[in-house]
Amino acid sequence: MIEPRETPSYRLRPPVRVQEKNGGLCLLSSFPLKAMILHASWKPIFDRFSRRDWVPLEEIFHRMTAADPWKVECFLEDLVRKGYLEEFGLPSLWQFLHVSVIIPVRNRADEIAACLDSLSRLRYPKEKLEIIVVDDASEDHTPEVISRFPVRLISVKNRSQASFCRNVGAKEAIGEILAFIDSDCVADSLWLRELVPAFRETGIGVVGGVVDSVFEGKAVDRYEKVKSSLNMGPWFRRSEEADRFFYVPSCNLLTRKELFSGLGGFRADLHVGEDVDYCWRVQDRGYEIDYRPRGKIFHRHRNTLWSFCSRRFDYGTSEPLLQQLHRARPKKLFLPPAASLFWALAALSLWETEGTLFGLCGLVALIDSGAALQKLRTRGIPGRVSEVLFAVLRSYLAFFFHACTFVSRYYLLWILPLSPFFPKAGAALVGAHLLSGIGEYMIKRPRLDPFFFFFLFSLEQLSYQTGVWWGCLKQRYFAPVNPRLTIRLPLE
Repeated sequence: MIEPRETPSYRLRPPVRVQEKNGGLCLLSSFPLKAMILHASWKPIFDRFSRRDWVPLEEIFHRMTAADPWKVECFLEDLVRKGYLEEFGLPSLWQFLHVSVIIPVRNRADEIAACLDSLSRLRYPKEKLEIIVVDDASEDHTPEVISRFPVRLISVKNRSQASFCRNVGAKEAIGEILAFIDSDCVADSLWLRELVPAFRETGIGVVGGVVDSVFEGKAVDRYEKVKSSLNMGPWFRRSEEADRFFYVPSCNLLTRKELFSGLGGFRADLHVGEDVDYCWRVQDRGYEIDYRPRGKIFHRHRNTLWSFCSRRFDYGTSEPLLQQLHRARPKKLFLPPAASLFWALAALSLWETEGTLFGLCGLVALIDSGAALQKLRTRGIPGRVSEVLFAVLRSYLAFFFHACTFVSRYYLLWILPLSPFFPKAGAALVGAHLLSGIGEYMIKRPRLDPFFFFFLFSLEQLSYQTGVWWGCLKQRYFAPVNPRLTIRLPLE
């Protein structure tokens, strides 16, 4: 048995407070504004949580003696995903599933050596672990290097790309869980130990973990550390019906072998975006995608400006292909009615320099806040006027930021052709891009000069959208840059 680094522990997230309600408990988060009603049996646990210190899972089990321990832990993890709790330490694993680690490689002798060396130090039972390397017709001494490690080597005679190689490895694997990692990555010793427990829930089909950066010396390295397309962020996430575009990258992707085989594996004809396609097909099959900000691997990203831009361009070209393959997933831009009206009035007030319109913005926010507060009180949920108003205004800012990000992501290229003929439209594009870049800097907090961050951010946006537009022109399919505008009504 492998001893964990830390026993699982939980505590309340700072913006969450607990209040009693009709003998039960109410969890209230100020941002985003949301609430959850809990059964009174949880009161002893949340009395401990209210002290703001970490509560070990064993203590929670001791206080919830009448409950099924597995269901208790699943519920706690659900509260973590929903933002009510924070988690520290390793999740409990009462059964070690058999895992087959699959690595495609081509002409990467040094990188595969480092990858396999890291896998040899995994804190996972060796009898429950299989490592398969699929060599994609390497022309150097990569196969010789692989042969020095106690792993299974499968050689592909003709170059066939990573997706094909992963599928070949999966067919030969004996593990009930397939764990994919790339040859230019190294794994943390707790990689599998932190991710495999998610599969205790039978509805989980794919699990992904953190993709960090090996390098930190260059400015590009520090940018990639916080803004890499492979970095899925610091929060627990799970696919939902409302978010049908969710995925995890193939360099740190675990999935059930039975499901992988039933779906035919990765599409071998996709050389970029094959992980997105697979995750979407998994969701269509009725399974969920689970991302956990743990289970870390370290990726040797491309850290020259040319390779940085080239890779973003490649990622962009995959959008039209994916949208054509998954036409049931049209891109949508959701417009919350109150927030949309607020910003429309704000824009008109600036355009017409009319103070009355700006005053109407405040009225919209007050009415929206009043409606939210009334809805909470109707359900018997305590809410403060100040925190509701603050939450509403933050939601307006979040909507504005996401709108600016969308414009910056797909339409920055049009600044030069538009500006001479429509200077205000060009200025609006520049403003959206500036606000998007400033917001990203404040959110990501990179160890990077803000001006150089903005330079790299601009390069990324331009490279990616150039790839998107090129792919759209090539495919004669413009759905990725022509989203459906959809009114998002408040939930009842």
